[in-house]
Amino acid sequence: MNIAQNIERGRRIFPRKTALTFECQYFSYEQLDEMANRVANGLQSLGIKKGDRVALYLPNLPEFVFTYFGILKLGAVVVSINVMLRRDEVWYILNDSGSKAIITTENLRLNVPDRDLVELQSVLLVESSNVSGLSLEELMVNASPIFQSVEMEPKDPATIVYTSGTTGFPKGAVLSHGNVVSNMHSQRYSCGMTANDKLLLYLPLFHCFGQNAILNSGLNAGATIILQRRFKPEQIVQAIAQEGATMFFGVPTVFAKLLEANLNELDWRSVRYYFSAAANLPIEIVRRWEQKFGRPIYQGYGLTETSPCASYNHPWKYKTGSIGMPIDNVEMKVVDEDDLEVPIGEWGEIIIRGPNVMLGYWKKPEETAKAIKNGWFHTGDIGYMDEDGDFYIVDRLKDMINVCGFKVYPSEVERVFYQHPAVAEVAVYGVADGIKGEVIYANVRLLAGELVTIDELMDFCRERMANYKVPQVINLVDSLPKNATGKILKTVLREEAIMEKKQL
Repeated sequence: MNIAQNIERGRRIFPRKTALTFECQYFSYEQLDEMANRVANGLQSLGIKKGDRVALYLPNLPEFVFTYFGILKLGAVVVSINVMLRRDEVWYILNDSGSKAIITTENLRLNVPDRDLVELQSVLLVESSNVSGLSLEELMVNASPIFQSVEMEPKDPATIVYTSGTTGFPKGAVLSHGNVVSNMHSQRYSCGMTANDKLLLYLPLFHCFGQNAILNSGLNAGATIILQRRFKPEQIVQAIAQEGATMFFGVPTVFAKLLEANLNELDWRSVRYYFSAAANLPIEIVRRWEQKFGRPIYQGYGLTETSPCASYNHPWKYKTGSIGMPIDNVEMKVVDEDDLEVPIGEWGEIIIRGPNVMLGYWKKPEETAKAIKNGWFHTGDIGYMDEDGDFYIVDRLKDMINVCGFKVYPSEVERVFYQHPAVAEVAVYGVADGIKGEVIYANVRLLAGELVTIDELMDFCRERMANYKVPQVINLVDSLPKNATGKILKTVLREEAIMEKKQL
């Protein structure tokens, strides 16, 4: 078993078929496999071997794909680093993972320290004039294009994807070859991917969504990956028109932003399938999308720790607002604080068991033990299951707001805001208060050209929900802070609000 056997299989079946496109560059399955082989041989010449960690600190470039599979072919472990991280954060991940090499661009190289990295031996540069570090291109040119993937056991580590940690330091979720292979098969089956499909991939490859749910699943189906550097609506539309994309994957904020844009439905006529994950998708956005494009947005659910897919809202049993049922070989249930299963329809924490659950957090046994109990991964997500066995997400456990003893879930309040025709985006969060415990804040971004007052929004909320759920503070903003996948960063908003309170 080896994740990289994906592209070796594709090469055997249809060597000349386009596997990857990027800015007018086209790579067949044969070429993609040869590029990965050159990386594997090149890294081997630098002393990289099975089990060694190699960091990828790269934006969405073809070199990410070449190096990702080359590292895996060797039996080494890919360490994915978010390109938005800076020097101290990169230093921590490189030392924590014990990476022996890092592959990055010349610009991002500035965030890689030159000292105090215990294990790091090699820095390989992409898009480089070779100022400081080895050139990946030269390494590949001088390496053999022939290499056979090393056979790995299902529980051998394949990748380490870092997530935010409760201690202030990120945690490395260790995904095995078995985790990823199992998950990409389920994702491919659930979404109905075929060799005839063309998947648009603008979501960051360093993230589990882009890496496994799209790249690995798509290549496993023998499909074509249309790689984009980042999400820019005008470039997305152009790529769809030029390349004839058939499958579109996004996060809720992407779909919200696209609905704001003056899109021509004819430009999207090649797209047969839409998919959203990574955050809770507001029902109002789903309905508006269906009205405009005539197709539903299928929803999946998962986390980095579950490789990522855990459930899927299947087309033959599609329910608006649901995250569907567990994927093949995966179990899900809803439990209370004592890990006892709650009755149907009752809210609790969603827990997951199956071949998609990570091996654990890298070098963090205590964190792993808290997250995985008796084989069940505790997601920290609040949800419930209906009488048909379909699951629904309510909110993150850590985002729940306690107002004078009343539990308020931000998604409840956000759902009301999204019913207002002038609202483009909203983030609801709790801020500590000495009297009430917490008070509710809402940051609202209006649609372009809309004029609505804070008092009008307050009245709109009061008419539609209990008084204790109505935000005490509403801020009209031009933008909301987001991470690389488009998820709104409520922690940042909470910290900003606390600072403002201290200054008053």
